[in-house]
Amino acid sequence: MSTHVTAEIASQPDCWRRAAETADRHAARLPRRGERVAVVGCGTSYFIARAYAALRESLGAGETDAFPASDRTPLGRGYDRIVALTRSGTTTEVVNLLAGAAGRIPTLVLTGVPDSPAGRLADETVDLSFADERSVVQTRFATTALQLLRAGLGVDLAPAITDAELVLYERLPAVWERRGQFTFLGTGWTVGLADEAALKLREVARAWTESYAAMEYRHGPISISDRTSLVCCLGPAPSGLRDEVESTGALFAADAIDPVAALVRAQRLAVALADRRGLNPDRPRHVSRSVILAGAFRPTVADATRILRP
Repeated sequence: MSTHVTAEIASQPDCWRRAAETADRHAARLPRRGERVAVVGCGTSYFIARAYAALRESLGAGETDAFPASDRTPLGRGYDRIVALTRSGTTTEVVNLLAGAAGRIPTLVLTGVPDSPAGRLADETVDLSFADERSVVQTRFATTALQLLRAGLGVDLAPAITDAELVLYERLPAVWERRGQFTFLGTGWTVGLADEAALKLREVARAWTESYAAMEYRHGPISISDRTSLVCCLGPAPSGLRDEVESTGALFAADAIDPVAALVRAQRLAVALADRRGLNPDRPRHVSRSVILAGAFRPTVADATRILRP
């Protein structure tokens, strides 16, 4: 099936190359080493925020927290900067949060639509319009934002780009599409990627998916796995995990490719499952390109003072 999302998935290596160039060009706008940073987003953007936050801390670049913008972010903790991820720049919760932080905490927005409410509210904006999408579901925008932030941490994106090209070229194992239950696992910064992989299968193919930190999977969730399951680990698998998964009858998949490239493989699986089930991956049910809430909370100066007060 030829769809927008299929083309957008295939374009990711080129988008990541541009992300590396954009990170170099906007290095002064990205979080500086040692800054205390809050990263926010909703849905897919929140999962990407979590991945970046965990990665930044693991590399010793500074204390970094991730929060869903759809909940009250505790901005009174003394953050040096807020980084907001929003493809459309119109998501109500992100716009409200930026309005509340205006003039109090420096804000940076990564968006596909710079001339948007979020873009206009931010102190700094990084234009990712080259990775914007026509499909409702996010694929290339999310991974491109993460790769730009990884490049800003000094990560060389060349291996990830090569791995993504391999993932796009290879044929998905046919046995994967015949599974009825899918579990994605991660460790450290890749836990957020596992959550995003599961979300893609739910959105695009209405599949039964779950996601966990790999070590937590052993503490109960493994009970759902059986011969109908596919268990995928994004990033290195903990010692002994393969044997434990395979003892349930489930098919276990893990390899040494870059975890973001492994997410691309999960995106391809989501589209393949949708095709198999006769679904349009560009138009998932009950999902819109941007969540704009009528009558939602919009902060006044008094509200902002209360929210931001330490």
